[in-house]
Amino acid sequence: MQTIRSLLATSREKLKNAQIPSYSLDADLLMSHVLKISKAEIFCYPMRTLSQNEEQHFNELVQRRVAREPMSHILGIREFWGREFIVNKNTLDPRPDSESLIEQVLELYDNNPPAKILDLGTGTGCLLLTLLSEFTDSEGVGADISEAAISVAKENSLKLGLAKRSSFVVSNWGKSIKGNYNLIISNPPYIKYSDIEGLEPEVSKYEPIQALDGGNTGLECYIELAPQIFNLLSEGGFAVLEHGIGQETAIREILENNNLSFVNYKQDLAGINRCITVRKNKGIC
Repeated sequence: MQTIRSLLATSREKLKNAQIPSYSLDADLLMSHVLKISKAEIFCYPMRTLSQNEEQHFNELVQRRVAREPMSHILGIREFWGREFIVNKNTLDPRPDSESLIEQVLELYDNNPPAKILDLGTGTGCLLLTLLSEFTDSEGVGADISEAAISVAKENSLKLGLAKRSSFVVSNWGKSIKGNYNLIISNPPYIKYSDIEGLEPEVSKYEPIQALDGGNTGLECYIELAPQIFNLLSEGGFAVLEHGIGQETAIREILENNNLSFVNYKQDLAGINRCITVRKNKGIC
């Protein structure tokens, strides 16, 4: 049986050899997860000996990470906007870039939160549930074509105490959705199919292809979404959509061709346009 120190040393070397930049942090997090103690405790008790079962479990998790399985899948959680969300192989991982969408919505509705929110392609539910946590009087619906993803979103709504103000439905975008919404949000797939294979293995090998594949141009989901957004938005309502680098002009044209008026772009932390906001003007049917 080995100590925390010796196991961390060998696991860091394995992860480093697997070309994982965060090899040291990942090893620490895996040890913390297996022993159910904080990172601080790991460093306070480096000579603690692991049981045979603990050592075996730790080594199994390290091997999964060596195979480039995402840490979020191994640990089963991913943080977004200061909250932990359940994730698995059926959902796209919440990403820091998507926090730009949250920032944009909070700026739009600073003094008058939307009564009804629709999240198209909800995945883990992180966008909708984050907004419902911020807007305590709002209600929302999350739609996703994946039944497995909807199950995860429902778990997250229960975990965050938001089940009474949220509902989740299996739907191909908004095709099964009725009614009108004051705000529609979406982070649709926007990666060209031909580019997926070249992504980091954590993404290309482990995240659901359906949540990544934006077709031959990366714009196909926006073309499908635009008329649905127009039909599902209330008059005066806003839609905020995440997009990829350099896609904003083409997506703006798609949305404007469906009678949605451009409002602005929102930049991410790197200063790159990451979200587009449009509005359904009053009097347009």
